[in-house]
Amino acid sequence: MSFRISMRARTEGIRPTRPVRWRNLDGIVGVHWVAEGHSRAKGFYVSPDPRIVVFLNDVSAQIRMSNQPGGSPAEFRPMPRAIYVPAGQPMWTDFTAAHSFSHLDLHLHRDRMLRFLAPSVGSSAAQAALRRPAEIEAAGAIETLAKLLADELAAPVRHGVYAESLVGSIATAMLELPPDIDTGDGGLAPAEMEKLAAHLEEKGRLTVADMAAIVDLSADRFTARFKQTTGQTPLQWQLASRIARAKTLLMRRELTVAAVASQLGFTDQAHFTRMFRQIAGETPAAWRQAQGAGRPPR
Repeated sequence: MSFRISMRARTEGIRPTRPVRWRNLDGIVGVHWVAEGHSRAKGFYVSPDPRIVVFLNDVSAQIRMSNQPGGSPAEFRPMPRAIYVPAGQPMWTDFTAAHSFSHLDLHLHRDRMLRFLAPSVGSSAAQAALRRPAEIEAAGAIETLAKLLADELAAPVRHGVYAESLVGSIATAMLELPPDIDTGDGGLAPAEMEKLAAHLEEKGRLTVADMAAIVDLSADRFTARFKQTTGQTPLQWQLASRIARAKTLLMRRELTVAAVASQLGFTDQAHFTRMFRQIAGETPAAWRQAQGAGRPPR
């Protein structure tokens, strides 16, 4: 994914002391700065894209930050070691003393991050996490990852996927994601099962991805929770539900077997008959006759 930085920045009294190192990855731009700021130096930054800033040395005693324009001294707070700044959130910085610092800037394309996060936590949770700012003072593991990434930016020796995986690890450590722990028995709630059943009745047929999206889970997590709830895979449950619906329709004498197959979204009557026999143990026609529904009119 091609991506270019479009951040607006305005600084006073801050200058780089080494050449800036950067690398354009898939929907990510990583930039490593080594710079210094004079006493009373200032900065303003805002970007239409989310970003992560990790300081590689302590700056809390010399640099303060605020997200309020023209903020009073009370609205400024010590700069933490790592911050996640959502898209569109402005940031002001102020130096209380001259200081040299090193930091890693990660500019992130929102769609790239959703593509990375959504399969594991679901689309809604991923979008919510990208909207929430985050600040971490004790950034031990994040700082270690950031230093590895800064080294790779300074002297690239590996495939870009290595740097991208480091960015992914930093992002998941920074963002407020839901815990990867199931509550209760880990299954789906009754309301979620009812929602699935209603959609299946309306559509006639759903893919696993469709069903996972209905309850806002990744396909893998949905499949695991579904099996805990029902003892079946989603497709086994769906087939059983469709056959149960077919039995209801077969009781209506005016419907042919072919019409029932078509109404429930089966490829053709032969496919419907094969699936019906798999679940019910006999063909639709034999089952209908056994129920006393008789032969429908031609």
